[in-house]
Amino acid sequence: MKREEFEKIVEETIESLPEEIKQKLDNVVFIVQDYPDSDELKKTKASKYNLLGLYTGIPLSKRGTSYGMYPATPDRIFIFKANIERICRNEKELKTKIREVVLHEIGHYLGMSEEEVRKALGE
Repeated sequence: MKREEFEKIVEETIESLPEEIKQKLDNVVFIVQDYPDSDELKKTKASKYNLLGLYTGIPLSKRGTSYGMYPATPDRIFIFKANIERICRNEKELKTKIREVVLHEIGHYLGMSEEEVRKALGE
């Protein structure tokens, strides 16, 4: 799948979120790249070829009252295109998996633990 098509699915997933969730997405950017780089891999125990997504930043639930009073670099949600494509057999599976990964990483952004995210998504 072309990167533009892949990114469009990511965008559509974000746009389809309930309004109450979209309003909470503050100072966060979504980045599509093929694989995690070495800096991103240091934050996880996964291999370069197994990681589907990654959230980095200060979770919403951990932001204090002073957050935003000073310039803060945006939190980042990475979606790893090549790794997702590798495990999907067709476009339908691909769209479903992209949505799952985006929602999973948004869960971490909101402050949910891995266990809480998996439970909420029925994983």
